[in-house]
Amino acid sequence: MANQFVWISIIIGVFFAGLALGFTVQTSDQSIQSSNTELENYKIAEELATKHLATFDELDFDVFTNQKWDRLKESHSNDIVVHWPDGHQTVGIEKHIEDLKAMFVYAPDTHIQEHPVRIASGEWTSVIGIMEGTFTEPMPLPDGNSIPPTGKSFKLKMATIGHWKNGVMDEEYLFWDNLEFMKQIGLA
Repeated sequence: MANQFVWISIIIGVFFAGLALGFTVQTSDQSIQSSNTELENYKIAEELATKHLATFDELDFDVFTNQKWDRLKESHSNDIVVHWPDGHQTVGIEKHIEDLKAMFVYAPDTHIQEHPVRIASGEWTSVIGIMEGTFTEPMPLPDGNSIPPTGKSFKLKMATIGHWKNGVMDEEYLFWDNLEFMKQIGLA
């Protein structure tokens, strides 16, 4: 009887050990599947981020610098919301193009040729760029008057943060130091 008891104990122990092992294997499989899903989502987000940063470079280095305004629609939604450094906000691609064009009226050589800092995470991108130009043409004022050119150049660090949806930016935040800009072109 003692021998039977030992065998029954062993069988019961093996049975419960098998259950525990099965549960562990099942839990490990679920954990691996979850990790694979997370890894795949990370890869997709990284691919998107890389693509958006490449578009950002093209946007600043070619489209903006060379005033190819018809190409802005490649990277901006029709109803883009843009937040400007002076605090005003615009809605729509046409208004954004109008505001960008205004920057070139008094400094036609305005350009951005480098992004020393480029950060992206999924649908968000941010770059720090160096915007340069020279105040060589009259600067129009809202009242119809204008400020004569000073001939002074500017070199500003600027930052752009963009939110991407369906392959284009639907919101853009622009930052630079307006006071420093005015000082550099001789207006402050």
